[in-house]
Amino acid sequence: MADQIPLHPVPRSTQRRAAYYTSAAAAQRHNRYQVEDESSHLDEMPLMMSEEGFENDESDYHTLPRARISQRRRGLEWFICGGWKFLCTSCSDWLINICRRKKELKARTVWLGCPEKCEEKYPKNAIKNQKYNVFTFIPGVLYEQFKFFLNLYFLVVSCSQFVPALKIGYLYTYWAPLGFVLTVTVVREAVDEFRRYKRDKEMNSQLYSKLTVRGKVQVKSSDIQVGDLIIVEKNQRIPSDMVFLRTSEKTGSCFIRTDQLDGETDWKLKVAVSCTQRLPALGDLFSINAYVYAQKPQLDIHSFEGTFTREDSDPAVHESLSIENTLWASTVVASGTVIGVVIYTGKETRSVMNTSNPKNKVS
Repeated sequence: MADQIPLHPVPRSTQRRAAYYTSAAAAQRHNRYQVEDESSHLDEMPLMMSEEGFENDESDYHTLPRARISQRRRGLEWFICGGWKFLCTSCSDWLINICRRKKELKARTVWLGCPEKCEEKYPKNAIKNQKYNVFTFIPGVLYEQFKFFLNLYFLVVSCSQFVPALKIGYLYTYWAPLGFVLTVTVVREAVDEFRRYKRDKEMNSQLYSKLTVRGKVQVKSSDIQVGDLIIVEKNQRIPSDMVFLRTSEKTGSCFIRTDQLDGETDWKLKVAVSCTQRLPALGDLFSINAYVYAQKPQLDIHSFEGTFTREDSDPAVHESLSIENTLWASTVVASGTVIGVVIYTGKETRSVMNTSNPKNKVS
């Protein structure tokens, strides 16, 4: 018994510290041996593991459906807040572009008084501000009304009353107000469309003097073609975009009013092409072999680039053209009588290209 009793007693804190270090050292040795055992088995493991070797946590099965539900909610909110309108507009624009593919605009060579020499077919010189025709009037009006969310919402609510489980009151309490609003809208659009039709018909039926080999001929504004020589009197509207060839003024220039085109009340000075202005008589325009090279149609009403060429002279005459030598459509001659050769017609004129579509009235 005496041999087992230590001569120098050890404090309890020292005993606990020694036991801790002893257990830590044992655990370290155990981990080292375990790592050595695992490293020894690495060569025996396959390079690729099968799907059975992977295990998913239970939390994954709960988080994935929640993420999908949140994505669906965000998509539904986007659709309700305006995404449906974006989709409808994109689809309609895509269909319109397929049905009416825009023709590529190119520069052109226009021979004086010879429309038959035109290399391509150009649009008619007809003004058309109508939005619908007989077949597209009702569908177009309904689309313009129900593309807004509130109108579509009332339509869906009214249609839901045909379902017995969703029916709340009498049908006329829903359909009577909606039908009244739609009727007023259709009548109003019909009146506006008829007024636009009358204005377009009046503008397209205006008569102008066309210069031909046999003399002057009266033609409608809608029948004017690229290459025609048109005579425009004082205070008369210019029917299409033209290059200014001759004038009755001795100075070789005239003034035009452009308030209907650019809103400016100041008169603009236009200068005739000097080569054609010096000709002795008006009929001499058909005795020369000349053409105008014009740039492709564009929106800018304050710029123009082109050349006038006379080939039957020796040497050939080349004269550059600028904005001062042009007569744009929808402007009015303020002094003298002018003669010009048509270079752009219809929807390729500056005035039509700068015209925006009329906005729809929503009830």
